[in-house]
Amino acid sequence: MTRRPSWMASLPMQPVSGAAAGGRPKGLRPGARSGAVDRRGPARTADIAPLPPSGLGLASERARARMVETLVQGGLRDSQVLDAMLQVPRHQFVEAALASRAYEDVALPIGHGQTISKPSTVARMIELAMAHLPAAQRAGSQALEVGTGCGYQAAVMARVFGQVISIERVRGLHEQARGNLRSLRLTNLRLAFGDGHRGVPQGAPYDAILVAAAGDTVPDALLEQMRVGGRLVAPIADGARQSLHLVERVAADEWQSTILDAVRFVPMRTGTI
Repeated sequence: MTRRPSWMASLPMQPVSGAAAGGRPKGLRPGARSGAVDRRGPARTADIAPLPPSGLGLASERARARMVETLVQGGLRDSQVLDAMLQVPRHQFVEAALASRAYEDVALPIGHGQTISKPSTVARMIELAMAHLPAAQRAGSQALEVGTGCGYQAAVMARVFGQVISIERVRGLHEQARGNLRSLRLTNLRLAFGDGHRGVPQGAPYDAILVAAAGDTVPDALLEQMRVGGRLVAPIADGARQSLHLVERVAADEWQSTILDAVRFVPMRTGTI
């Protein structure tokens, strides 16, 4: 068993939301070092087929365009991530009664006590998780999402990573996501039902892992399933406070961690229901 480093605080990066997080992060065993995050420029825009017509038609397309403009104004710069946010119809992943708010930068309920994350949070996490991958390597990359929820973030990830596996512990949400994603026909996305703490070892090693729920630590299984050179982005809870963390696996037995800013996610739980 390889050793796992302990969390080390570092200077905050570009904000996700709220004020900079403080305190001592948790989740790894002693031996890690902190460092700066890769700040490369944007990758080239990927060629993505237009969306099929939807119930909201042109109004939805205009709303997505405004949403992406807001993301750019907020500092997001990866053109491939922005293209994916422009293409995926977020209104298809929320309840019909909330469709009019689908392109606001807010989290919305999706049932089972869960929420769909704010568009800015989704885009930011994906941008962080793939910033180390040159454009030429993205088509062959492998990514894992822990916490499928309604399937929206998985759909965005499938447009920027080569292969995506998304795991969900709540059977009702797993089935809901399958239905939401069916019309998009994303052949490079696979959904799994199970405990996200265990990851999906069959698809490892991963170039990127995104965790969509806040635990008080990063599960060992997820650390082991990272490729050397890969990245993991996850919210970590320290009491009532949560902050987004970036973990980079810099060697077989060494992980480097960076604390980002304050966020708010649903709690990460074990088992399946």
